[in-house]
Amino acid sequence: MRKIFITFLSTFITLTANAAYQTNAKSAFLIDYDSGAEIVAKNADTLMPPSSMLKLMTLAVLFDRVKSGELTLDDKLTVGENADYKNPLWYPASKICLVAGQEITVRDAILGLIVLSGGDASVVVAEGLAGTEAKFTEMMQNKAREIGMPQSTFGNASGLPNDNNLMTSRELATLAYHLISDYPDLYPMFATKRFEFNDYKTDWCRDWGRTHTMNYNKLLFTMPAADGLKTGHTDQGGYGMVASAKVGGRRLIGVINGFRAKGHDALAAEMKKLLNHGFTTTSTRVFFTPDQDIAQIPVWYGRKPTVTATVDKPFAITIAKGQDFKGIRILARYNDPVAAPINAGDVIGEIIAEQNGNVIARGKLVAKNRIGKTQFFGRVWKNISVMIMGK
Repeated sequence: MRKIFITFLSTFITLTANAAYQTNAKSAFLIDYDSGAEIVAKNADTLMPPSSMLKLMTLAVLFDRVKSGELTLDDKLTVGENADYKNPLWYPASKICLVAGQEITVRDAILGLIVLSGGDASVVVAEGLAGTEAKFTEMMQNKAREIGMPQSTFGNASGLPNDNNLMTSRELATLAYHLISDYPDLYPMFATKRFEFNDYKTDWCRDWGRTHTMNYNKLLFTMPAADGLKTGHTDQGGYGMVASAKVGGRRLIGVINGFRAKGHDALAAEMKKLLNHGFTTTSTRVFFTPDQDIAQIPVWYGRKPTVTATVDKPFAITIAKGQDFKGIRILARYNDPVAAPINAGDVIGEIIAEQNGNVIARGKLVAKNRIGKTQFFGRVWKNISVMIMGK
């Protein structure tokens, strides 16, 4: 294992801002998007009912189909009996107000989920993609494990009370990060403040639709920097929200769950307090970005002698404002040489930040370009070269 010293940093401090933030929420979690630093963590690993915040996973599964090209936003999904507005399940619940047999576009299903928190839309998506809601929860589970959510479980696609609907605030933040980073063309839909569905089939639904057009996420109306994601509420679990805001190029992700409040306005005020706490008490520096050349690593049996190493996502460090601790260094660590073939994006090492011998930040070093493997005679010559010349 070889290490290359890259640079010294002038500032760093272990974040202690958590103690300054107080909330009646059972769980609260706040992270920096680039560095992953935890700014606030209260019961972040406690499994709790996520209520409608669970719909973020429903959307993630649907977004995969759109991203892959299997579905377009203009494709139609058929409403089944389980999603019909006459189903007693939807009488007290948030919904678009759909009728069995009608078709809605994927775009309207997405906006119905995001803006109106439509539980009926979640069932339409589940049955359209998997046949049944039960089978769709298996897709949700698989998706959760794929993106690094080992604890979350799902009993339905809507977030309505179910013993199997359990998520942690940390994993909700992981899900939010995934939605922001992996679906840049779709994520802006989370900032939609108003959605007017234009295909109601009954007078009752048309009346419903006149008064149900505004996003339940009131943070979008009170914090200009906010651009998503989702709220939730049940009488038993209280209020919850997964939110993100971007100020001056810096993004934070916040999660609140189990918050006791009088309504969504109070929930938005609490999330605004959490996000502003992060922005005002900490700052983040990005040191390396994807596609930036970091090191040239020797390649064994390669068609080229070296491969360029970069990072797969920004390498950043979050610091507490007003602090100045010296003695931080950044190193690239990798095996020398790396065996060919190497594909762009392959992990070939790591980049770390150290303070007093302790690792305080870590990221992946990945290959920036593809390096093919030499043919048989090229490998023979390489072996002879090493034996005779030592290289």
